Amino acid sequence: MALKDKAAMVDLSKIGMAQGSRNQGSKTAIGMHADALFRDEKVSAENETLKQRLAEFDGASATRKIDPKRIRASKWANRHAQTFDNVEFEGLKREIESAGGNIQPVKVRPLAGHTGEYELVFGHRRHRACLDLGMDVLALVQDMTDVDLFCQMDRENREREPLRPYEAGVTYAKALDEGLFPSARKLAESASIDLSQLGKALALARLPQDVIMAFASPLDLQYRWGPELTQALQKDPDLVLARAKELQLQTPRPSAQQVIARLTEGGGTVPPPSGDRKVAIKGKGGQSAQLGLNPEKRCVTVTLTNIDPDRFTEVEKAIKSLIS
Repeated sequence: MALKDKAAMVDLSKIGMAQGSRNQGSKTAIGMHADALFRDEKVSAENETLKQRLAEFDGASATRKIDPKRIRASKWANRHAQTFDNVEFEGLKREIESAGGNIQPVKVRPLAGHTGEYELVFGHRRHRACLDLGMDVLALVQDMTDVDLFCQMDRENREREPLRPYEAGVTYAKALDEGLFPSARKLAESASIDLSQLGKALALARLPQDVIMAFASPLDLQYRWGPELTQALQKDPDLVLARAKELQLQTPRPSAQQVIARLTEGGGTVPPPSGDRKVAIKGKGGQSAQLGLNPEKRCVTVTLTNIDPDRFTEVEKAIKSLIS
């Protein structure tokens, strides 16, 4: 064997001995160098593992359980009160209760100047359900601007439980009135809203309150009715408002289709609601009353039967109080 080969064998044997005694620490220069290389490889492997684990959480936000009482609705909240008074919401509450909490987290941002308090970004129905059930709500916490909050809230609602047309209109009108966006076009661009649909929603939000109240619920309003009602008001506002007030007094309340037909002068094949109304009321001791309404003449008749004559003054006062 050549001298050079023997020297190589000696060097390799030294490295092998260094690896075998690494736990006790190497004392030779070659062994210490081998130890350093091994440590570097180990650190590199650990770093690569940590990078892979961090990549799994890239872009994610930490969730936490928060007392729903510490979370307040956003000033841009866009759910009408009647949204929380229907079969769908009760079903959501049962689902959250059976699951032991909301599986899909809501999103909040820290409330400026109030340590430990938060403002809802989206998830108002889930938050309300947890609040009613007395359960902590699972939430994502993230800082953001008002514009970001508004846009995220609007997009989330459209993807999960779309707003009703009137809810959307009121929300967009508020954002414009308070200067969150400089124009309707900018609002549409920022929140990815169809500009034509935005215009129809705003038309609903700008309707007089009497017209809104003519419907049994503002949630019944449809996008296409905004321009129709606006046009009818421009043509004859006094007539439309008078009809709206008549519709508010009807029992039972007419359907939304009947209301829109009446307010827009028929507007189709749906007939206007019946005009005359009569109500019978039974009281104690054989007392009774008959009420009649003629909307066209704006006339109400009242007939009281078996009433003690001494109570005539009470009746007079009640009517004076009603019409004064």
